[in-house]
Parts: sequence; structure tokens; C-alpha cells
Amino acid sequence: MATIRTPHADSRLPKVLDEAARLFRSRGFEGTSVREIAKAVGMLPGSLYCHFDTKEALLVAVYVKGVQQITEAVRAAVDGVTDPWDRLEAACVAHLEAILRDDDYAQVVVRVRPADVPVAHQSLIELRNRYEALFTALVAELPLGRGADRRILRLMLIGAMNSAQTWYRPGGRFNPRAIARKFIALLRQGQEVPA
Repeated sequence: MATIRTPHADSRLPKVLDEAARLFRSRGFEGTSVREIAKAVGMLPGSLYCHFDTKEALLVAVYVKGVQQITEAVRAAVDGVTDPWDRLEAACVAHLEAILRDDDYAQVVVRVRPADVPVAHQSLIELRNRYEALFTALVAELPLGRGADRRILRLMLIGAMNSAQTWYRPGGRFNPRAIARKFIALLRQGQEVPA
């Protein structure tokens, strides 16, 4: 498991994270070197190791911040919403808005697959699973038919949302809110228990 060292009081950690997220997003994890990240923040590569043992540990820190931002958006969106389908739709809107905006952290979370970074694989999976637990709880609340596979429904929905970053175009036919509404409408048609 990748570890993060405790930053120094005069740390440039926020700038390091921002630049790492920007470079991981634009060049990919493998295509980014510690030297490039250090240069972007005006420090020597060895100085970066005062904060992170490895490049993988830096990736985990970027992932933590990205997952935290998306989690906070989803929690805020569902707060105070009581209808189960409305709660799921609000969560989907927040998720899509978070991953489709021009944000380096969110893009790293969506684009860097845990399997692509074996050393950090377990840490990234744990972060992803903690976030997806929000959707597990939301799907558990839905009034679905007896044989409905809630796990598959959740995986399908999250997969569909995350794939939107490959085809979504700002200013296109549908904004993130409209996409989320379409996804939920399709799910409801096939899954909801008749009244």
C-alpha cells in the first residue's frame, strides 16, 4: 500500500498535488515522471520524496482528493431528498457534473484504472469501493422487483456514467443533468415495481 508522509509546515504539498493531477491527467500515470512533477513546482526531484515515498504514493494522494471532491458533491446533492429514485438521480447528476467538468482530480479518478498501477492497486480499489458504497446504499433504497440484481444495476449505472467522459461534449445536446435523468428514466422503466 502506498504511503503519504506527513507534510512539513512550510509545505508546497497543495501545488505538488495540483501539478501531479494535471500531469497525470494529460500524460497518464506511466507517461509522467517525478522529475516533471518536481520541475512544474520548482523543486528538485529528491525534494518531492520528502512528501511521498514513490510516484504511486503521489497518485494515491491525488486519487484521495479527487474521490473526496466527488463524494462531497454527491452527499450534498442527496441531502434532504427523500424519494429513492430522486435521491439516485440527484447523486447521478452530482457524479456526472463532477467528472465532466474540467477538473484534473476528477479526470484522474475516472481515467487511471487501479489495474494500471499494480503497486497502488489495493489503495485505489479501497478508495473506489468507499465511494461506490454511496451508490450501493442508494440502490438498496429503490423499490425494485423481487429478482432485481441491485449489484449489477449499480455497476452498470456507474460504468455508464464514467464512460460519459469519453463521448460527452460541453454545449452538446445533453448537459450532465439531462444525461442523469435519461439514465434514471431508462432504469425505472425496466426495474420499478408496478403500482
